[in-house]
Amino acid sequence: MTRRAFFRAAGAATLVGTAVSLGAAAEAAKTGPRAGYFPNVALRTHDDKTVRFYDDLIAGKFVVINFMYTGCGDICPGMTANLVEVQRLLGARVGRDIFMYSITLQPELDTPEILKGYAETFGVQPGWAFLTGEAVDIETLRRKLGFVDPDPLIDGDIEQHIGIVKFGIETFDRWAGAPALAAPSQIVRSILGLEGPKSGVALGRKNSDS
Repeated sequence: MTRRAFFRAAGAATLVGTAVSLGAAAEAAKTGPRAGYFPNVALRTHDDKTVRFYDDLIAGKFVVINFMYTGCGDICPGMTANLVEVQRLLGARVGRDIFMYSITLQPELDTPEILKGYAETFGVQPGWAFLTGEAVDIETLRRKLGFVDPDPLIDGDIEQHIGIVKFGIETFDRWAGAPALAAPSQIVRSILGLEGPKSGVALGRKNSDS
């Protein structure tokens, strides 16, 4: 990912710390489950388990989502390492009431086994799943989750979609995002900002639960 492209992505994430509504999802909620907006495609975790995106991963949950691929030699390693620190700062909440998901942009190469090795290399802890699936389903998710550039030439380059991390509380239809290479404490504040002032994670020092 070029420096220019990264800062373009960062600029697109000026909604950091601000809850925004997915209008289509809110409309679907009037008549039934929000699966009407979010694709319920089948994915495979890095532990080689089959899951459904909506039913198993985001329905009724507080989630943190990014796209990556293991063959990325530029921004992905730094982004993953940064999110490992985010996971540490969130402590025991990850896997309990906050769930982290990284979706590969190269599903034809990133098998569950490869993703598992990648997660282990970075010391990823429970509560954070790396996901692969059919290429057409990954592309559907990318577009529905808003990792899209209006320029088709830029949008066709997978490196342009990995500089942002998005987070949301599906139950309340609250969604926001941040540059994936922002300071981990800033990302955590933005994540927890979606649920208001009740969060008590102490930033800047090691969490005793991590």
